[in-house]
Amino acid sequence: MWLLKAAIFFTLFAFALNNQQMVSVYFFFGTMWQAPLVLVVLAAFACGLALGIFVMMPRWWKKRKAARHTSSGGPHTVTDDPSTLHHGI
Repeated sequence: MWLLKAAIFFTLFAFALNNQQMVSVYFFFGTMWQAPLVLVVLAAFACGLALGIFVMMPRWWKKRKAARHTSSGGPHTVTDDPSTLHHGI
């Protein structure tokens, strides 16, 4: 397992070393950001990760609220549970 982790680390490290050239990212209204390519890729990954978490939060809150409600003895109201879905088969 450690060998796999080391291989992934060194692959990403080599990627970062090979992509140090400066790139320009143009935004709206003539604004521009210049940074090494590896930082631009990292920033895009981080923004995508943050957006994914932000979009999933309402569903997580809904499931947590439903789980808390069922653990307190209330009716089972979760509709996303695959065991309760019937497809007419």
